[in-house]
Amino acid sequence: MIRLENTSGGEISRAISEERHRMGSPATGMVLTMLILSDEEYASDATEASVLSARQHPMRILTLIPRPGRGADQIDAQVMVGGDDGPGEVAIVRLRGNRAAHANSVAIPLLLPDTPVVAWWPTNPPPVPADDPIGRHCQRRITDMASAPDPRTAMVERRAGYVPGDTDLAWTRLTPWRSALAALLDDGTYAPVSGVVEAERDNPSAVLLAAWLRWALQIPVELHESEGPGITRAALTDPRGEIGLDRPDGSVATLIRPGFPDSTIALPRRGLPELLSEELRRLTPDEVYGMVLASTADEGSFV
Repeated sequence: MIRLENTSGGEISRAISEERHRMGSPATGMVLTMLILSDEEYASDATEASVLSARQHPMRILTLIPRPGRGADQIDAQVMVGGDDGPGEVAIVRLRGNRAAHANSVAIPLLLPDTPVVAWWPTNPPPVPADDPIGRHCQRRITDMASAPDPRTAMVERRAGYVPGDTDLAWTRLTPWRSALAALLDDGTYAPVSGVVEAERDNPSAVLLAAWLRWALQIPVELHESEGPGITRAALTDPRGEIGLDRPDGSVATLIRPGFPDSTIALPRRGLPELLSEELRRLTPDEVYGMVLASTADEGSFV
């Protein structure tokens, strides 16, 4: 690890290049730049998740931590290249004093040329990520409503400020649920007339799942509260009986279909590295997310 005090974006970039040369690998081989905008509480977990994701998506990871206050106006950084945890390049940058309001000026010299840029706000994103000085440079902008102090308010903000290229980890968490439910309905055997989603209180993924089912099937779908963890049940009512998934333990789900014995499938809750790796597999706008998010305006309240 290289520590730099009272530094600049240009000096951080040179430190990364020099460390690459010292390791005998002047070519970066990075496929994207990841910008993490975080406070101290979330910065470590977000950086670690990105480093683990770099095994699949080699990238330059820039964790920018604003530290406004009465301290000196300066930039401090820690730089790491390669290592046992992954092939990426990592710079953890703390912006102190008045520098905290100018993260963009530090990030620009550190962006890899001719590669996509992804921004991730683990918590407290701007109301319109695409209008943020950092967000303007990015093909994808990742937020997480589940980490917000008030997920209900966060969903209203994400919906009002949505621009193609935005996504949210509350939506990413639904991929296994959406895949399993789509597989149940794929052959056209069933014709659901209503549905229900059960989840712990204030779960934004549950709101999005109910909205997705309503949008995709054009049926009423209710939200009910459960003890959790997370989403515990998604069921559809067919004239022949109930179709759906019941996951009370956050790990294994029971698959229910009329005329078939119940069976089990793995449906574990995934960690940040898996969620982030999924998002980085596609850098084009997720149009379905945009349409489902917009439809939550008619969703009613959370449970």
